[in-house]
Amino acid sequence: MSAFRLQQLNSHILSGGKTAAMSDSPSPLTTHVLNTALGVPGSNMTLRLYRQDPSTNGWHLVTTGDFFNRCTNSDGRCPGLITQQQFKPGVYKLNFETGQYWASMGQTSFYPFVEIVFTITDSEQRYHVPLLVSRFSYSTYRGS
Repeated sequence: MSAFRLQQLNSHILSGGKTAAMSDSPSPLTTHVLNTALGVPGSNMTLRLYRQDPSTNGWHLVTTGDFFNRCTNSDGRCPGLITQQQFKPGVYKLNFETGQYWASMGQTSFYPFVEIVFTITDSEQRYHVPLLVSRFSYSTYRGS
């Protein structure tokens, strides 16, 4: 393999063996959905990212991403949620369409969607917001 190709591949790999979105820099905000009922990644779950307008308290859609980013991938991740330039201190909300996710597997869910609201104070840091989900419960935390 050529040195150029190895350099290209290396630029898409982060520490710990995780792969980055196919962009110049990875998203400063990441998420990971885990289906704890089945012990598998929560793949193909639609999600949206919003930022709260501090003057009106209304929510503004930041991104649903492109085809690869509006749903979680086969590993339950959603790369490329927001660019570093878009990422500013403030209140954000991740909306996960859990009802659609369970319905796609022929099951019902107590929660039609899950919204995780969180505050970003330092936009230079990296933030990871995982969602652990089953049909009747969910949990989240600030990950690393």
